[in-house]
Amino acid sequence: MSREFAFIDALRAIAVSPAARGLADDAAVLELGGQKLVLTMDTLVEAVHFLPGDPPEDVAWKLVAVNASDLAAKGAEPLGCLKSHALGEEDWDRAFLAGLELACRHFRLPLLGGDTVRMPKGSARSFSLTALGRGPEDCPVPSRSGAQAGDLLWVSGTIGDSGLGLELLTSGGRVQTPEAGWLIDRYHRPMPEPALGVALAPLATAMMDVSDGLLVDARRMADASGVSIVITADDVPLSRALVATVGDGLEQRLQAMTAGDDYVLLFTAPAVNSAYVRAAAAAAGSHVRPIGAVAEGADIALEWQGQPTPLPERLGYQH
Repeated sequence: MSREFAFIDALRAIAVSPAARGLADDAAVLELGGQKLVLTMDTLVEAVHFLPGDPPEDVAWKLVAVNASDLAAKGAEPLGCLKSHALGEEDWDRAFLAGLELACRHFRLPLLGGDTVRMPKGSARSFSLTALGRGPEDCPVPSRSGAQAGDLLWVSGTIGDSGLGLELLTSGGRVQTPEAGWLIDRYHRPMPEPALGVALAPLATAMMDVSDGLLVDARRMADASGVSIVITADDVPLSRALVATVGDGLEQRLQAMTAGDDYVLLFTAPAVNSAYVRAAAAAAGSHVRPIGAVAEGADIALEWQGQPTPLPERLGYQH
């Protein structure tokens, strides 16, 4: 067990409110006079969640986007955010604020307040943002734990783009092609879809975002729901840019499914409702794709070209 998981297990003894959802979901859900307030917080740390040379505008965008992704996973309409900022060089901070303003407008997450701190000289930059959203009125707020045997597993968007973009940035090669530029942009500026989460919430039995890797996050959903999830690797959507850059075989698909930083939605819904799922996504201006099935049992399994295939040793990013 990683130190993070051990620490979260210890925190569960403190976070006893039902709103905390056992610290096992993407966000907390607080019931207030019949309304559902969804709250989430993410932190980005330099050299852990972003590269020291990343443009400050992009760091700000990513900070807002990862929180908007958590709201999307709960079908929550964005309401606003609170920001904690570690002050640094004036020019860097000014550029960060320009990116923050752009991202807050794009994701409709107005800045409501926050805090500023001065860090010791030489410290890594660190930024936190708390996002608030209004949960769906006509259905429960989706959790990770509702997947049922007979459901299909769906994903929105393509998998592996951000991870490959990061690899291209850090490898020093293959960065001059249009495909490489597009992939790097997916790493710098993820594009979660809160409106899609709102549209899917009434239909989803379980829903979360893919942040640490498709396989590890699917395992978290399977464990939380007490079911088995079988993923068909052939059906996992890959972008044209990724395929043009590295190809399309099992090895490339495993790398994509374990890369993380995708910030797309992973959800389950009864197979009989597939037409409604596609229609809801289309109405939100998006597209979703089934990539597997839920069955009785436990854990996840992988199939490739109609045959079972072993899971990789590493399923995704570990903090």
